[in-house]
Amino acid sequence: MRKPIIYQLFPRLFGNKNTTRKPNGSIEENGCGKFNDLDDGTLRRIRSLGVTHVWLTGIIRHATQTDYSAFDIPRQHPQVVKGRAGSPYAIVDYYDVDPDLAVDVERRMDEFEALVQRTHENQMKVMIDFVPNHVARQYQSICKPENERDLGEDDDPTMHFSIHNNYYYLWNQPLELENYHETPAKATGNDQFSNRPSRNDWYETVKLNYGVDYCDAGGRTEHFDPIPDTWQKMLNILLFWASKGIDGFRCDMVFMVPAAFWKWAIAQVKNEYPNLVFIGEIYDPPLYRSYIDAGFDWLYDKVGMYDCLRDVVCGKRPASTISAQWQSVDDILDHMLYFLENHDEQRIASDFFAGNAQKAVPAAIVSVLLNRSPFMLYAGQEFGERGMDAEGFSGCDGRTTIFDYWCVDTLRRGYYFPMHLNNQEKRLHSFYKKLFAVAKEKAVREGSFFDLMYCNMQSWQFNPNQQYAFLRKADDELLLVVVNFSEKAVRCGVMLPRHAFECLKIKELYNATAVDLLTKESIRTNLCADGIVEFDVAPLSGRVLKFRL
Repeated sequence: MRKPIIYQLFPRLFGNKNTTRKPNGSIEENGCGKFNDLDDGTLRRIRSLGVTHVWLTGIIRHATQTDYSAFDIPRQHPQVVKGRAGSPYAIVDYYDVDPDLAVDVERRMDEFEALVQRTHENQMKVMIDFVPNHVARQYQSICKPENERDLGEDDDPTMHFSIHNNYYYLWNQPLELENYHETPAKATGNDQFSNRPSRNDWYETVKLNYGVDYCDAGGRTEHFDPIPDTWQKMLNILLFWASKGIDGFRCDMVFMVPAAFWKWAIAQVKNEYPNLVFIGEIYDPPLYRSYIDAGFDWLYDKVGMYDCLRDVVCGKRPASTISAQWQSVDDILDHMLYFLENHDEQRIASDFFAGNAQKAVPAAIVSVLLNRSPFMLYAGQEFGERGMDAEGFSGCDGRTTIFDYWCVDTLRRGYYFPMHLNNQEKRLHSFYKKLFAVAKEKAVREGSFFDLMYCNMQSWQFNPNQQYAFLRKADDELLLVVVNFSEKAVRCGVMLPRHAFECLKIKELYNATAVDLLTKESIRTNLCADGIVEFDVAPLSGRVLKFRL
């Protein structure tokens, strides 16, 4: 069993070697990555980092301003498309793949299936997005199975709400969106039940109806018996993609879809594909346990651990507050997915976050080694991608665009022209490779965890504002992990309480040798109950000391 290391990549950006990089450029001007750019050599380089799962973002066909009508693919109105390339979360056909990603558009699904097979042959698993809460305003499936009815095809638009409808309708009110006509207006994807969505709303999407009446006289009510029509349609879509050989779904905004649906659907999918994994994007901690009970394997720990670590990196919280984050989800800790970047968040090295990718190294060590659950790395993070391009619709916001055709230069160089990487980029890549190698240790994959902060809060040899320490143990392997968020080197003295020795069944050792798994440096020390282990920790770094008991 390996600790899951999930690598999120956006094929549209990842394989694009066109360096034109014109703001708001077309696909002809700026180019676009393809399924075929993820060839065996590239996949081997990804795997060599220590990756176990590849999350392919933006696979299912979504709204775009690029014209594919020559291939009998319907065009979308530009008023309801964000950016030239469009948002991968405004789906126009759940049964199709993005034609941008194909060399031969008419064989686009074959090219995707070949990529899935190549990824498996390179000993990694494949995950794709499932976007269940909303679809593009002009959703129309041209690839659905013959016996499948399209979303909205049988709706009664005179009904604001019906369990037989797939959308919510606004009683003969036209949608008030410049140069785009829709009558009656459909509710907008971010639960906006108004015919006047703002530019800050998800105006390009419409909300799907899972049997929840948001606007009845008694407030929000649930109507799940009989099974709403949308439930069956979405289950069929999940089963369709599972049949393509993928290994899991990263499910978008799961808390905006009732847990009852997930419990019903996940059980049926896993009955046919028992090893298939479901990851939930969720931002409401009180709901975590109900969605795990519904069948999710892993949930985003964004508003907990991510927000905490970001603040610690930026000097806004003490390192000791990390303990409160894992403690708040202690009973479900192995279900929490940690990350420091993804397509929604700002890049660590951007001016909007830390301004320096090295500053997040201690946070990465904590995220990867704290528990048994997965860690997710966003493509480019391993090279310190800054996300400071003004690509077009996205603008310069510290994020890598999901709306535009663009070339991410760190990825272009890192995977296709590595001789052009600078020394700083090479060092950061080497760090992540070493860290993910440590994640293969049994103490990390399967071991117990013991937080050392409670007994090191008052020590003159340890600064809980800028250092964090914990133990991991399995069988005769003991790891002492200490990270330093400070930009100065420190001499740490970490007290190991007797309770840790009793709880983890640790044998005391005198004049023991420990090896730092990140640097291969050896130190000699005593491992005694209520004793102190002393060592130096470099700035913005950490130590992972391995003891053989």
